[in-house]
Amino acid sequence: MRISRLALPCWAIAAVLSLGSDADAAELRAGAAKVDITNRDAGPVNDPLYAKALVLTDGTTTAAIVTVDAVAIAEIGSIPNSYLANVRAKLQQSLKLDPKHLLINASHCHGIVRADIEARTVRAVEEAYRNLVPVNAGAGAGREDRIMENRRLKLKDGTDSDVRHAYSLPPDEEVTEAGPVDPEIGILRLDRKDGRPLAVIYNFACHPIQGVPSGGNTADIIGFASRTIEENLGEGATALFLQGCGGDINPIGYKDFDHPRNAEPLGNLLGLSALRAIRAIACKPVEHFAIRNETLPLPRADLAQRIAEREAEQLRLVQSLQGTTLNLKAFLPLAVKYGLSGETPSAPAAHYFREKAMDRHDLAKLDADNRANIKQYAANIITMERLTRLQTNLALLKKHQARNRASGSKTIDVEVAGLRVGDFRLVTFPGELTVRIGLNIKKRAPQPSTFVAGYTNGYIYYAPTEEQLKNAGGAQEDSDCLLGPGWQALFETRALDLLKGL
Repeated sequence: MRISRLALPCWAIAAVLSLGSDADAAELRAGAAKVDITNRDAGPVNDPLYAKALVLTDGTTTAAIVTVDAVAIAEIGSIPNSYLANVRAKLQQSLKLDPKHLLINASHCHGIVRADIEARTVRAVEEAYRNLVPVNAGAGAGREDRIMENRRLKLKDGTDSDVRHAYSLPPDEEVTEAGPVDPEIGILRLDRKDGRPLAVIYNFACHPIQGVPSGGNTADIIGFASRTIEENLGEGATALFLQGCGGDINPIGYKDFDHPRNAEPLGNLLGLSALRAIRAIACKPVEHFAIRNETLPLPRADLAQRIAEREAEQLRLVQSLQGTTLNLKAFLPLAVKYGLSGETPSAPAAHYFREKAMDRHDLAKLDADNRANIKQYAANIITMERLTRLQTNLALLKKHQARNRASGSKTIDVEVAGLRVGDFRLVTFPGELTVRIGLNIKKRAPQPSTFVAGYTNGYIYYAPTEEQLKNAGGAQEDSDCLLGPGWQALFETRALDLLKGL
């Protein structure tokens, strides 16, 4: 009788394959661990933050993948700039781990971690190393498109704006389209030889910044998703989240002011979608395991001209503000009244008919004046909103221009890594890659089950596309950026070369 491989559960497939394949395949061992890194002195805690570690070795090559529930690996947030180098040095000393074989990814949640994050990260990797067992692995992908949206908005004037709490949205009538999302969940499943799940890596692109109703410290969407996966898989399995190209991807409803912000339902949806795909993955002995790490010099931006342009626009907007007889107290009730009452806002309709019959136009004149004043006051508000967006982004441009000049170099060195575990392939970058870059690489990758993780092994702020860089000053991704023209092609080419060489 012919048995369908897809009809068997993962543990049965592993048992069948082990009869004829274990002797031929290089045996991969893996160990996982997680350590609580929640700062419980920083205010209320809604749910815990973790440093999670996965150690992989085939006896010749050893690699460690670490995920931390934090905003970034240094630069911003509470992880110090010395963190990555110190963790690598300590693990090289205690485990003889090649520093280039350590990948640390930040989920980009805005939780607050403990001051001893460095020691706790080392502990997680050392515990994972002590837990090494022979494993089988499988790669696959799930799909989730309900929990996120592209935060970039294309405007009628050809520029982009984006959805942030740091400034107001542009008027709806100015918006022509929103950007794409990447619904793919990249998955690596690792099972013990008896088929029990050991660990799962899942890769997805979205800012986990929804928050929780209590306002407490939280791992956000990712904390809830990982909990869903781990509790359903059981057997002590560890779910490690690798943040993807989420630079311009917000959680859905990020600007919802009518309901409490709550990451839990979004995280549950992500976790269940990942779990559905995890259960469909067939595990087998791993014949290919490799990791490569390279330094890539990328051009730094010279933002002087863009700063001058934005300052000129700032002055133009300020000078366009006009005096108005209204103040906020007068504007609000007038705007509501004239918005609700159609052609007769100042009196009952009968009064308007009576004036018309008497050839008088007092109410009509009052309405005309009020409508003109409302329009002018609203125009000033829209101009002031534009100024808030411009000034926020102008400050970012000036910050990074100063930093690039102080570096004394026209390039910035970034760490790019490639990892292969069986059919699973991953390439990493230390910045907030926007979603189109991940979509580009995956489309051009020579093999399926190829995924991209930003926010890894350092932090160099946003990494927008070449086209998005032309919009510097209009959106955060394009303004909060150290990189200059040409960087995208250099990275995408190197990423594909890395993947091909694994």
